[in-house]
Amino acid sequence: MNLPNSPIWDDGAWPGLPELERDLRTEVCVIGLGGSGLAAIHELLKLGRRVVGIDARSVAGGAAGRNGGFLLAGLAKFYHETVQQFGRGFARSVYQATLEQIERMIQETPEAIRRVGSLRIAASEEEEQDCLEHYRALRADGFAVECYEGPEGKGLLIPSDGVFNPLLRGRILARQALEKGAWLFEHTPALEISGQEVRTPKARIYCQQVIVAVDGRLERLFPEMVGRVRTARLQMLGTAPAPEVRFPRPVYTRWGYDYWQQLPDGRLALGGMRDAELEAEWTYADEPSETIQTRLENLLRSIGVRARVTHRWAASVAYTLDGLPVAEEVRPGVWAIGGYSGTGNVVGAICGRAVARAVSGKKPPDAALLGLFSLLE
Repeated sequence: MNLPNSPIWDDGAWPGLPELERDLRTEVCVIGLGGSGLAAIHELLKLGRRVVGIDARSVAGGAAGRNGGFLLAGLAKFYHETVQQFGRGFARSVYQATLEQIERMIQETPEAIRRVGSLRIAASEEEEQDCLEHYRALRADGFAVECYEGPEGKGLLIPSDGVFNPLLRGRILARQALEKGAWLFEHTPALEISGQEVRTPKARIYCQQVIVAVDGRLERLFPEMVGRVRTARLQMLGTAPAPEVRFPRPVYTRWGYDYWQQLPDGRLALGGMRDAELEAEWTYADEPSETIQTRLENLLRSIGVRARVTHRWAASVAYTLDGLPVAEEVRPGVWAIGGYSGTGNVVGAICGRAVARAVSGKKPPDAALLGLFSLLE
């Protein structure tokens, strides 16, 4: 039997990490052991820094290990929208950075990732037209994209994208960080944060810099961000193996509000429908709701899946007004990373690495960081 609100990615094999119970001294404390926090930790270790990492839950226990497992190039908005909003130079630079980050992720954790491309499927004539604009913008800047028509519908095939098991990747990165000398602790919430000290329920961490990488509920930790970021609940479900359908690539449809992928063992992970109760989903609650789950199951049946639902779960993520992530020093010695607007798997890792270099007084050494480092200046 599966635990309530447990993602399909959790195989129950994680032995867990200890809770912090004694005071520690280190150079950098990283709060949040999701994708961006772990990327920051690895970059800090590479730079020779001493690191302590803590999480109020478990490794990738928040949105980092509870999402749909999509690896998509670019920011939260589609490429042509990013071009329109920020200009072609910025859009091209960031998109290239995310492509390079996906390659890096494959090298780091090949057992967790499948580069199978992704489908953006139009759910209306209006969206078909938008797909065409999306296609033209990517082609104009030399990025891989194909027009697509198949069993899933009409839209775009983006061959450079992929899928992964986000919880497995997080746990692999955590084990690697421990082997390299990081101190990592689960079930250790940060109660008070300053640039020199982090207080937890049973101990204090004395440090020189703090990186907060939590995404959802970011404005709760930093009230100064209220009005700039806002937390929402994203919901998903998972099924038993469904041999009656075959989805070789992940599907992103209805302007990205709905999405699913079929795992190698035939199970499906499907999410979305947030716009059905948009105001109600602006919430700190991260338990699945009956209304959205009913709509998700209806969507599941509409795409031909008869398999039983085995998992239902939710997660908190932060959205920003302009669609750009937060990656900056918000208080003296305290840096914040988050606000990925629902698509942080790739961008979050870039931001984590960039902030790790920034707190160490380093500039990005490669293009995969240069694209987003302008956000930190």
